Amino acid sequence: MAAVAANFQTTARALETAFEAETGFDLVLAHGSTGRLYAQIINGAPFDLFLAADAARPEALKVGGAAVAQRTYAVGHLVLVARDGGAARPAELVRGNRVALANPDVAPYGAAAFEALAARGVMGKDFDPVLGDSVGQAATFLATGNADLAFLAASQLAMLEPGLTAFEMTGLHAPVRQDAVLLAQGDDNPAAHAFFDWLGSDQARTIIEASGYSVPE
Repeated sequence: MAAVAANFQTTARALETAFEAETGFDLVLAHGSTGRLYAQIINGAPFDLFLAADAARPEALKVGGAAVAQRTYAVGHLVLVARDGGAARPAELVRGNRVALANPDVAPYGAAAFEALAARGVMGKDFDPVLGDSVGQAATFLATGNADLAFLAASQLAMLEPGLTAFEMTGLHAPVRQDAVLLAQGDDNPAAHAFFDWLGSDQARTIIEASGYSVPE
């Protein structure tokens, strides 16, 4: 079973389909925020693989002996999505509207959003975001009208309703490096080994790039 960060859920399904067709292995996916999944893993959740939205938690699992191999599988891109962006600048939009973002304590894209906001001088006592457990929940807040804007992964744009305005946050935050680990409890699982290795294949890289991510060289 693979634990997958919420921002990568749709892409992981596409990878699952291609991987199963090519190898004949079955892959089961579970998704959630990176922080929540990490907590479940260190508390004994039965995962064989962890596809996180950061590099720090996979590294901690590797150093602590809970993972046996680690690789960067994608680099994510943060965007600010507005229901009515017009010609306004992102900082102006944020100050006057309800902004949804993932909880930065458990979701790397939420931490990246806080970095971007600080870079634009928005972080202050008057800033009161609508926090979700993951970027998936932040997107739901936007879709249901509970937020006017949302900080999301660029990979989510294809799933949103037409007519929204997306602003790239490139250069305003550290790169969202997403690492995968083969967990120790999956070390004797041939399917887990096969998928971990397959993530670096040309086919997997093509699917990941087509979903709005960059891939490591």
